Amino acid sequence: MKSKLSLALAAALATATPGLLHAADAPAPAQAAEPVSANPFFTVSSLPYQAPRFDLIRNEHYQPALERGMAEQRAEIDAIAANPDAPTFENTIVAMEKTGALLNRTAAVFGNLAGAHTNPEIQKVQAALAPKFAAHQDAILLDGTLFARVKSLHDQRDALGLDDQSKRLLERYYIDFVRAGANLSDADKETLKAMNAELASLATTFSQNVLKEVNTSGVLVEDVAELDGLPAEAVTAAAEAAKAAGHEGKWLIALQNTSGQPPLTNLTNRALRQRIMEASLTRGTRGNEYDNTAIVAKVAQLRADRARLLGYDNHAHYVLEDETAGTVAAVNKLLSDLAPAAVANARKEAAEMQAIIDAEGGGFELGAADWAFYAEKVRQQKYAFDESQLRPYFEINNVLEKGVFYAAGQLFGLQFKERKDIPVYHPDVRVWEVFEADGSPLGLFYGDFYARPTKRGGAWMNAYVPQNGLTGTRPVVANHQNIPKPSEGQPTLMTFDEVTTMFHEFGHALHGLFSDVKYPQFAGTSVPRDFVEYPSQVNEMWATWPSILANYAKHHQTGEPIPQALLDKVLAAEQYGQGHATTEYLAAAMLDQAIHQQTAGNVATDALAFEAQALKAAGLDYAPVPPRYRSAYFSHIMGGYSAGYYAYLWSEVLDAESVEWFKENGGLKRENGDHFRRTLLSQGGSKDAMQLFRDFRGRDPEVRPLLVRRGLDEAIGDE
Repeated sequence: MKSKLSLALAAALATATPGLLHAADAPAPAQAAEPVSANPFFTVSSLPYQAPRFDLIRNEHYQPALERGMAEQRAEIDAIAANPDAPTFENTIVAMEKTGALLNRTAAVFGNLAGAHTNPEIQKVQAALAPKFAAHQDAILLDGTLFARVKSLHDQRDALGLDDQSKRLLERYYIDFVRAGANLSDADKETLKAMNAELASLATTFSQNVLKEVNTSGVLVEDVAELDGLPAEAVTAAAEAAKAAGHEGKWLIALQNTSGQPPLTNLTNRALRQRIMEASLTRGTRGNEYDNTAIVAKVAQLRADRARLLGYDNHAHYVLEDETAGTVAAVNKLLSDLAPAAVANARKEAAEMQAIIDAEGGGFELGAADWAFYAEKVRQQKYAFDESQLRPYFEINNVLEKGVFYAAGQLFGLQFKERKDIPVYHPDVRVWEVFEADGSPLGLFYGDFYARPTKRGGAWMNAYVPQNGLTGTRPVVANHQNIPKPSEGQPTLMTFDEVTTMFHEFGHALHGLFSDVKYPQFAGTSVPRDFVEYPSQVNEMWATWPSILANYAKHHQTGEPIPQALLDKVLAAEQYGQGHATTEYLAAAMLDQAIHQQTAGNVATDALAFEAQALKAAGLDYAPVPPRYRSAYFSHIMGGYSAGYYAYLWSEVLDAESVEWFKENGGLKRENGDHFRRTLLSQGGSKDAMQLFRDFRGRDPEVRPLLVRRGLDEAIGDE
């Protein structure tokens, strides 16, 4: 029961990355102890679309609701297993799909708040319930009596007269039970349960360490002169961050979750750049209470042991069997084929930067801390513009409403109406009701775009209420980013990367909003991990589509459209820097595979030494381009992307093909959007993922469009 059990509560209790509570950001506490009956999770929300009652939800509601939810679901499952009637699709499979209503609606809220707006109470619930949830999940998926009913139906599936979606649901349940260990002996099941509980606790500790380390690793600056080159609003934000941290009169450079840090693009002070990069790269490895290196090694060992117990060579084999890639060999080939060309391109880019350093009499060799700064200089030389010229044209409301929403209107006919009457969990969160072209309601969309100390890094989409025909719910989805919030009264001017991310995440939102499936198991983004990024990557194309860009890229003060000459430079520069971008991504993806392709008897105990060795073996140990994530702060692989970080590149093969299809068929046209929606976006996980692609594209994917986009086509030929 992958989407109903594994994904919903695993995200809540294990993989969400919490931050540190700041009093000003804390949810309002309850005024007095409330009776259990007042817990808002115990009844279905009366708000439109069953939106969460953030006006009523308090910290103390989560644990009672989650625990009661697990108990209720366990009772429901026990009743199904003990049913004296012969198993049928309705009394077993459909019945299981209907279980866990309280647990699912609580987990959907808790899981997101644990990442988007955490506090110490939420962190305590995470730590306390992570092993309990693992035990709850195992109690269901390792229930021999229940599995016997599922297996008997699976054995006769071709004779049950099921429609295609129902037959797929039965097959999915059977696969999930088997992969969870349903065929193991009772003794091995007990061993597996202990492993799962320990892994859940370790994942929670890791994720809590990551943001605590971020919040204690910021770089403090005492002389404002060191911030030369940083935009004025960024200097102000750094002063405010320092004041909030108790260092009034100083400046604090807060870290983001990736290895590279945005200020490195602008700072002229090389010593400060090096301090920032050093702080970034050493997170989680400093030997303090938030050091994650031992956890990385322990998790790798447990996952390898669990894979062996389940009959697999290693954890990567276990994961990839259930993805569209299918095999370790297929993923290794994709990554290893691209790595040499990517590093070669990165070295060419580095040579251009080194030439500038030498011409300026720098007297040093380009390092990781210098890359972004000198890449910007090369960009200015080649294309005669820099990123600072773009930001005045990327005001957040214009980007969202006249860019992201406008594109969705042009392509799919969607309409958006802001709803200020829907309660939210933080004042910065906004809500829109989404309507079809004919005015009929589709769902709700929440936007939470600003960074804060209580929010994990990165960007993501989640569903508070997934669509499904079984219960008749309509989708309630949310997007999250970490855009620095400007000082009071100042406009939010976005970087081009933040603009692209906003389009990307809304692609996930569309996947959730357009869901039109019967069963909860298949709703929205419940697709293989190496397919889920594909629709969101396709949506990025509209960020630079000329008619869309011209509609939203307007100067925040004058309203003047972005000059055509500057726009042409932006489009011309799109492929610049692909050597660095591809190399840093591949290094992280290869590191993920190396960690998870270790066998049970041969797992490294020194995570940092193993990391260095793995990157060298892959030919990706190029110091000026460190991995996008090092293992001690690689949150993806402690959660749903373990042995799956390659998914972004795998999905990009499909994305690049799809962009070509749109261009071949006239681009931004309603009939094209309707085709994409009908054949793919609305189907969720109700069909085989690659069949969905073929239904849309008309054939199997080819890698050539990706190679051209990444500037790798000449380097590795037509393979």
